Amino acid sequence: MVRTRLYKFFRTLGRQRIYLYMSIPLLIYIIIFRYLPIWGWTMAFQNYKPSLAFSEQTWVGLRHFKFLFQEEYFFLALRNTMAMSLLNMIFGFGCAITLSLMINEIRSMRFKKLTQTVSYVPHFVSMVVVAGLVQTILAEGGAFNDLLMALGLIDKPIIWMGEGKHFWLIIAITHVWKEVGWNTIIYLASITSIDPSLYEAASIDGAGRFKKIRYITLPGMKATIIILLIMNIGRVMDMGFELQYLLYNEPVKKFAEVIETFVIRYGLSRGNYSFATAAGIFKSVVGIVLVLGANKLAKALGEEGIM
Repeated sequence: MVRTRLYKFFRTLGRQRIYLYMSIPLLIYIIIFRYLPIWGWTMAFQNYKPSLAFSEQTWVGLRHFKFLFQEEYFFLALRNTMAMSLLNMIFGFGCAITLSLMINEIRSMRFKKLTQTVSYVPHFVSMVVVAGLVQTILAEGGAFNDLLMALGLIDKPIIWMGEGKHFWLIIAITHVWKEVGWNTIIYLASITSIDPSLYEAASIDGAGRFKKIRYITLPGMKATIIILLIMNIGRVMDMGFELQYLLYNEPVKKFAEVIETFVIRYGLSRGNYSFATAAGIFKSVVGIVLVLGANKLAKALGEEGIM
């Protein structure tokens, strides 16, 4: 039985060897930039000094992890990371799915391509430029305050970037504006794979546009939505830090600090590489647990997982 399976495996491998050759550069990239750096995790268990060789480092066990979990500011950064990640995921998923459905319903191909192009453009804008736009628009004398005052919704300008209670929502809206068009690509691809005869049959039965979306398009996108949801749940702890770092200021620090900026300020900038590595390991382990948990939950509900 084992020999038969091995024979079939190597026979299939031989037939598909061209795909194996094509994957070699990717495998090399993953090994060099994803797996070899894991060796650096040993710093979390050492009192790491850059000037000393590996054999001369002092091993301290879980000391840095214990200190990490005793640090009150770390839990503040963890709270902010989770809150902003969940907001980004909720708004991002909802807006991307809605936009892909709207684009799919456009009948004019020229207008459809124009809409797609316009929605993709912000993805390629530098985060530094995006942060500058946000600060300019939301400034005390910025366009957003002027608009709200012109509409009579506020009596005096609001200092949006000076009040922490607005920071999470600002990050979520900015993230949606920047990435929503790019995120629609895979949803539109899944829509194109739906059998057109299903729409024709629905039209014959008298189904309108909204019923077609509800009973054909959304069920056809379900597998893609679930896979992307699982992958995004795994990235809850890895939401990026550029926008938070660029918009960071003293009045909003309790709402703007995330794990990445915490690592930079309290680890790397102070030369405490072991502490920074411990925080990075914690983030990675939580991400793996979330992916496995979400994947298991999806299978328990009868859906397809990613593994």
